[in-house]
Amino acid sequence: MSSPERIVALGGGHGLYATLTAMRYLSQNVTAVVTVADDGGSSGRLRSELDIIPPGDLRMAMVALMSAPAALDDRDDDPEPGAMERSRHELWARTLQHRFGGYGALAGHPVGNVLLAGLSEVLGDPVAALDELGRLFDIDGRVLPMSTGPLEIEADVSGLESDPRISRVIRGQVAVATTPGKVRRVRLMPPDPPACDDALDAIAAADLVVLGPGSWFSSVIPHVLVPAQRKALRQSAARKMLFVNLAPEPGETPGFSVERHLHVLHAHDDTLSIDDVVVDSASVPSGAERDHLVRAAKNFGAQLRVGDLAVPGQHVHDPVKVASLVKELCEGEGTD
Repeated sequence: MSSPERIVALGGGHGLYATLTAMRYLSQNVTAVVTVADDGGSSGRLRSELDIIPPGDLRMAMVALMSAPAALDDRDDDPEPGAMERSRHELWARTLQHRFGGYGALAGHPVGNVLLAGLSEVLGDPVAALDELGRLFDIDGRVLPMSTGPLEIEADVSGLESDPRISRVIRGQVAVATTPGKVRRVRLMPPDPPACDDALDAIAAADLVVLGPGSWFSSVIPHVLVPAQRKALRQSAARKMLFVNLAPEPGETPGFSVERHLHVLHAHDDTLSIDDVVVDSASVPSGAERDHLVRAAKNFGAQLRVGDLAVPGQHVHDPVKVASLVKELCEGEGTD
């Protein structure tokens, strides 16, 4: 397989932003499929007040696609061509991310959230609103919601009662992300949400589908809990890659090993087939731990791929390193 031309990235929040930034080094035809269960901050306020899908993660994905880096093979060439267009995109990217100040009704809302909410009301369709915003800013690729309606996350959490064997059900993405207990399992409410048809079409046509990294229970696992999307992933002929987080996330996955991330995902969908499980070399020492991880990857039918993926000294994926490894794997040059 040569470098992928049609890429679909599944996720939400900062994890999806990092993935999209990396994938833009490989192709201009990148589609983001975004979770829509956020109930906190500006997204939660707009969702509650206007009965719309939460716009925050969609906005962040749009901003990620607005940055148009040179292809990996060309990034050291003369940077002047397109410099003016990049400057314009950078201005609007900052503007869409800018949060209103003050103390009134707009305080704390990012400009992009308000713009998306307004377009959704005018057009009556969140997908049409996202496409129109993409046309307005001349963005290659698309941003699509995982579902056409706002979702809620419900979780079984232990460690909140005096008896550690007792689980409590909590609801809401913020509650799940900040619980002091241990999240055991998550569900979507409603349990059979409508998928986005355009997202299903993108998955069916993709050369490469990437899942993760990101908040494991609220941004990664939900993508296999929408029945129609789970079926589309199972039927897609695309190469599928799972990127595991560089470190456990406070709240959702404290104390999780890389192996446990895989087991938890498999417990939520034991039909998911993946070609490559990709982890950072520093997060998985060689030896018995890595051997266990190889076996966990095989639960998905996947090969374990280990590489230097992090920004030095940070728990953040380096977009160029990620793009380079994906390119090597797709061209058959990657190693286990």
